[in-house]
Amino acid sequence: MIKNQKLLSIIFLVFICVSCNKPSTSSSIVFDKLLVNTQQNPSTIESKQPLFSWTVDAEGNNKSQSAYHILVATSEENLNENDANVWNSDKVISDKSTFVKYQGKPLKALQHYFWKVKIWDEKGTASNWSAVQEFEMGLMDNKNWGDSKWITLNKDTRTSAYQFRDYKTGKMKNQPAKKVNGFAASYFRNELKIDKKIENAQVYICGLGYYELFLNGEKVGDHVLDPAPSNYNKQAYYVNYDITSALKSGKNAFGIILGNGFYGQNISWKRDPESEKDMAYGPPTVKCLVKLQYTDGTSSDFYTDEQWKEATGPIVFNNIYGGDTYDANFELGNWTSVGFNDTTWGNAKIASPKLRTISAQQMPAIKKLKELSPTRVFKGTDGEWIVDFGQNIAGWVKINVEEKKGQLIDIITTEALLTNGKDIFKGSTGGGANGMTQVYKYICKGNDLESWEPKFSYHGFRYAKIKGISRKPDADMIKAVLVATDIQETGSFSSSDALLNKMHDISKWTIVDNVHGIPEDCPHREKCGWLGDAHAFCEYALYNYDMYDFYKKYMEDIKTQMRPTKGHNNPELKFQVPTMIAPGKRTSTYAKIDWGVATMYLPWYNYKFYGDDEIVKDYYEPMKGLTDFYLNFKGENGIMQDGMGDWCPPLWDRRKNPSAMECDPIISANAYFYDVLGIMEKFAKMNNDAVYETKMKKEKEALLKAFNQQFLVDIPNTKHKWYQSQTATVQALQFNMVPASEIETVVNGLVHNIVEVKGGHHSTGIHGNRYIYTVLSKYGKADLAYQILTTPDFPSQTYVMNSGFTTWPERQFIWEEMEGPSNSLNHPMHSGFAAYFYESLGGIQSSTEKAGFKQFIVNPEFSGQISSTQVSVPTPFGSIKNNWTSEGGLLTMNLEVPFNTEAKIILDKKEFESLKINDTSFDAFKDKNQIVIADTTNILLGSGTYKIKYQKSSK
Repeated sequence: MIKNQKLLSIIFLVFICVSCNKPSTSSSIVFDKLLVNTQQNPSTIESKQPLFSWTVDAEGNNKSQSAYHILVATSEENLNENDANVWNSDKVISDKSTFVKYQGKPLKALQHYFWKVKIWDEKGTASNWSAVQEFEMGLMDNKNWGDSKWITLNKDTRTSAYQFRDYKTGKMKNQPAKKVNGFAASYFRNELKIDKKIENAQVYICGLGYYELFLNGEKVGDHVLDPAPSNYNKQAYYVNYDITSALKSGKNAFGIILGNGFYGQNISWKRDPESEKDMAYGPPTVKCLVKLQYTDGTSSDFYTDEQWKEATGPIVFNNIYGGDTYDANFELGNWTSVGFNDTTWGNAKIASPKLRTISAQQMPAIKKLKELSPTRVFKGTDGEWIVDFGQNIAGWVKINVEEKKGQLIDIITTEALLTNGKDIFKGSTGGGANGMTQVYKYICKGNDLESWEPKFSYHGFRYAKIKGISRKPDADMIKAVLVATDIQETGSFSSSDALLNKMHDISKWTIVDNVHGIPEDCPHREKCGWLGDAHAFCEYALYNYDMYDFYKKYMEDIKTQMRPTKGHNNPELKFQVPTMIAPGKRTSTYAKIDWGVATMYLPWYNYKFYGDDEIVKDYYEPMKGLTDFYLNFKGENGIMQDGMGDWCPPLWDRRKNPSAMECDPIISANAYFYDVLGIMEKFAKMNNDAVYETKMKKEKEALLKAFNQQFLVDIPNTKHKWYQSQTATVQALQFNMVPASEIETVVNGLVHNIVEVKGGHHSTGIHGNRYIYTVLSKYGKADLAYQILTTPDFPSQTYVMNSGFTTWPERQFIWEEMEGPSNSLNHPMHSGFAAYFYESLGGIQSSTEKAGFKQFIVNPEFSGQISSTQVSVPTPFGSIKNNWTSEGGLLTMNLEVPFNTEAKIILDKKEFESLKINDTSFDAFKDKNQIVIADTTNILLGSGTYKIKYQKSSK
């Protein structure tokens, strides 16, 4: 008995020892998202060192990560600490949970990989292993396209009388319109016989021009207008689809329709004096590769070559600006199905396009996002039907009609009506600039109900005038289709003020309408990636949408747009400089400073919002070279003698009223450049470039001194100072250029001009409007910011909304005095101001020292007219949420801080003294929690959910 008791005691002690030595794990640490290159289980990774990220939900407050362990293997069976045959990071002591760089064996093209991660919290408690995740490598190298060839249309066999369109620009007033037809849409087909059981089948397709791929009578995928535009001679993009389940034993039919897109756009803008004379890169061409893996371990490829058959078909005209013409009398039948008789078809022509690199398209594809039904239908002055869809969108119309054979149906799409409301007003959609009126044309075949929608063009419109129909149109006959890059909305804002909420909605609509693989200026007249427009609305876009891959792709567009350019002061020097527009052959000269700074701002904003330094390192040398190019404009007064200007302020017209741009372009450009010199100083430090870091610091200090000497002036008959315009003054305050001793007089100078001179209105264009409301709020003038926005008089945002616009127009005009609203009515450069909703009203901004919201600032600044605001800000760590109410000066914030981050609550002395957290006095809360006090009165809070109350100071 005694022996048995001793034995039991020994066993118990051994169990206790083993239990003590076994690492503790916590089921309260739960993985939410697991990402590779910001994507869940991606299929075409091409980076040699992918980036791993994870978000975590954890119970309690002040929770953070202290270590991680990542495993990568070629099979799930090998995905353990002993057998991980690709990468076993072991335990890494680090709080990094975003953009962790792969450090394993070289990854192989087309290889499938599995991975998982575990982490340890701040107390050393381990999580369980995450669920198993996957990623697959892309082609990675041009050689992996194997024997696939580029094919293009060998012979244009169009005979439809409707293949031609009229081309006439505003400069051709006294000339007849020219008949144009552009490159023909091409139809390719081939069949594949499969006599083995398929394990896996992947298709890789690159269109130079837009394509649609079909398999056995069905379209493959849900992409449209694919792939994204680029500088096609340097960089093009392919798309991958898994077609394993779509293939069948025996014969399978593949079909491709190929349109012009921007690659084959050889009609519009070719006479633009600031661009190349031919906008097209050549006839559209396509390359396709199907990789088949069989269950017996063998594999084979099927690809485009000269054996593919070609034809033209019912799309008899397609131009990205003008639209599609579809002649249903030339339909080809079941040409994408097995057994189609293609004996009358020709053989495709092998092409050799000039192209440097083909990469996998990582950004979201363009898709059909939403359908809109008519909200009103009425007749115009000519008796034709006009449909109002209630919202200005980018996309196309889809129709269901039943008319006689040969009946032409014209659908003219416009953004606006005449001011009197009696008919459509073509404005920017009438082709005055690009020569192509927005029109969709459909020619009926006369067989019962016919359904159609375009494939290779998109328009900006709210209204559609329909000619050629025999009855009143309704929702069964016509709908509008929103078509845009499928960026995911991840942030949100709402407040107690309906006007501000409506501004937010309009600002979002204006952005969504203008993302089609690039950040556009407008979705109709130009469809161009103007650099100044791109950086104007970038931060607001980042607050609302997942833009990580979108802006990385656009930075490649800017880089590949660079060309050798002579220095201004030293023409013997050559610099690589982008043009005003990227990508494409429409260029509009070298990028002036205030436009070209997008080259530095986009990586900076991406870094600030996501915390990934890869974009900074990838584009550091191009950014450095461009900074030096702009320094070569330095005059004897220390000011860079270059600038485009504060685009589109109230009443401004470049030719008719240029003086309405009150800010000297040199001043606004140098304000931006000062900010960029500081950014480049940081970038140099991140790239261990001490010499350039020192240079940037010196140049920044010199420009600051020169800027204040040259531009800071007294305002006559007042005690105030300013920088000679609202825009320059706002920029100087935003970029911390104002001497500390002068801040009060400069703020008062800005207020004086707004209130006393402008009657409570802004006079800013896109440069000033981006920051004016944020700056006023920061310096205690939040009520004035609110007043400017919400006054119903011209030129406020409320005036624009009251004028009936559902997107922000390009110009700031007095609309009721015009025949119809001219210029673009859908310009996202004017959405930039709405970042104010998040950074001021919501009070959330990322720290620049701990970027990507690893640490973030919380400091709502708002008008007394606003009693509540709710914001959700997307971050790589999860969403920050701040829902606040204000009553009688008492601010109550319900704040959610994501795992592994910390919030810095900004408080002055009075606010700090009244602070309560979770309904407990600050001192009592501090005794029970880990609280860091920074800068005397600011506090740092770790992850968790908090109710924060304090008496908000009135500045």
